[in-house]
Amino acid sequence: MKLFKRTDRMLVVNLKPNFIQRILDYDYLIGREPSVVSIVHRTDTLHKAFYGSEEFMIPVYKDMKRALEAHNPEVVLNLASFRSAYLPTKLALEHPSVRVVVIVAEGIPERQMKELIALAKKHNKTIIGPATFGALTVGALRAGVVGGDTNNLIKSRLYAPGSVGLVTRSGGLLNEMFRMIARASDGVNEGVAIGGDVFPGSTMLEHIMRFEQNPEIKLIVALSEIGGKEEYEIARLKKEGKIKKPLIMWVAGASAELFPWQVQFGHAAAKAGSEKEKALAKMEALREAGVLVPHTFSELENLIREESERLGLKPKDVPYNKPPLDFAKAKAQGLVRRPTSIVSSISWEKEGEITYNGVPLSRIIEEKSNIGRVIGLLWFKKDLPEDFQRFLELALIVLADHGPHVSGAHNAIVAARAGKDIISSLASGLLTIGPRFGGAIDDAVRYFKDAHDRGLSPREFVEEMKRQGKLIPGIGHRVKSKHNPDKRVELIKRFVFENIPDPRYLKYALAVEEETLKKSDNLILNVDGAIGASFLDMLYYSGFTEEEIKEIVEIGYVNGLFAIARSIGMVGHILDQKRLKQPLYRHPNDDIYVLK
Repeated sequence: MKLFKRTDRMLVVNLKPNFIQRILDYDYLIGREPSVVSIVHRTDTLHKAFYGSEEFMIPVYKDMKRALEAHNPEVVLNLASFRSAYLPTKLALEHPSVRVVVIVAEGIPERQMKELIALAKKHNKTIIGPATFGALTVGALRAGVVGGDTNNLIKSRLYAPGSVGLVTRSGGLLNEMFRMIARASDGVNEGVAIGGDVFPGSTMLEHIMRFEQNPEIKLIVALSEIGGKEEYEIARLKKEGKIKKPLIMWVAGASAELFPWQVQFGHAAAKAGSEKEKALAKMEALREAGVLVPHTFSELENLIREESERLGLKPKDVPYNKPPLDFAKAKAQGLVRRPTSIVSSISWEKEGEITYNGVPLSRIIEEKSNIGRVIGLLWFKKDLPEDFQRFLELALIVLADHGPHVSGAHNAIVAARAGKDIISSLASGLLTIGPRFGGAIDDAVRYFKDAHDRGLSPREFVEEMKRQGKLIPGIGHRVKSKHNPDKRVELIKRFVFENIPDPRYLKYALAVEEETLKKSDNLILNVDGAIGASFLDMLYYSGFTEEEIKEIVEIGYVNGLFAIARSIGMVGHILDQKRLKQPLYRHPNDDIYVLK
């Protein structure tokens, strides 16, 4: 009786992409349909995986029962931790379609394993594990990562069913034996690592008896280890003729007898509590019963070869599909190249630490840097002078908020009162930034620079804009005026005049203001214009070249500064509305004029 069939479908508990992909790569190698039909994980979603070079989607279920009912798998591979492996295994064993459950985790509580073993026997089902790499029926299904990577699978001829049934305690030793049997015989037909815990879900003897009933298997190879007395039962059945096929065995752990104390090997079950549980005693009993047991492990391969030759076991040529190499692996080996999709120069991770324009984050923190320095590194790709850093911080502070009346805060408030989350409400406010609200700073920079650099007098500039029918960005305010000046502008002017010897662009903007005030008292230099003109002065004062300044002006840096600053205020308004539990906003009828 085979453990797995080529048509078996598998449900995997716990989403481990690499684990699942290796199973699917084996499916592709042997040319069967993808075996993994569903996954149980934390949320209902879809997992994208490869079958060969083509991607496909595997449904992921939060509920184990729903996954079982939706797909009726024959095999369940349980990748859950030892703390949570019990319940999925129990549900799988109770589901009528499931025939085999593989438990990978090590250290399942013994009481739970005894319950699961009893449940498996009650429903006539098989458990592989716990503490296993899994099991493999060659050419049919790979439940786990037994056999290693693709290259090892091919070298071990695990794409072509051979005539050897292999069972071990250790998963690592199982992989070594796959290679050995490929060299010495016609290959493995089925390989099982029963696992190293004290109470395995199925025993070595049970698998040997399965191999005995499988007509495709001509030779049985089993590797056990110190601890336990199962080998004596195997010897008894061999002596009684109930195991008729040639059986080669080795018991690992003979070196333990060289020590005067009890030795615990890697597995929980790998320790001898009495003389009969020691490796040499068990191997002697097996020999006496007619089991083929080499005197040293190094003789094992020759023994398998001799017995295979006696049985006439010869490898067969079977075609296979080699799975494509993952791009990351191919690139690491220098086998492929491709143009990059994104070009970036401001930040990257170096030696496990993020760097801002090459400056490690830890250094920025240790030097007690301000946000102005961070903006300098990430926006301008420079360590800006301290005055420029302070100017950027000043701009962030004065632009942070201007009350609930303005369009950005108003939109954010309305969205928050409609029950939207913080990010959605913030986006609602930010999307109002434009030429009429907050987005005039970069235009002020461009127009003031162009007019100043062309040598236009303030009056000529004002008249030129009038002829073109354009408003002057950075000039004018709906509320503030000559008689009610904007305190924010006064703060910016004071800072610039105290720190820059000759702020020519700010002086030019103030001269333009003198001309516009002749026309109306509210045509003052507003905060956008003050910051824009001062920003130009800061660039020149900080040593930026003409080409650098031209590029900065063309790109438009300062509206970004407004967006960052005003986000602080908008988030404040959003939190304020939620904290005050304000209801849905509805605009009053008496504030709306309806055209008739």
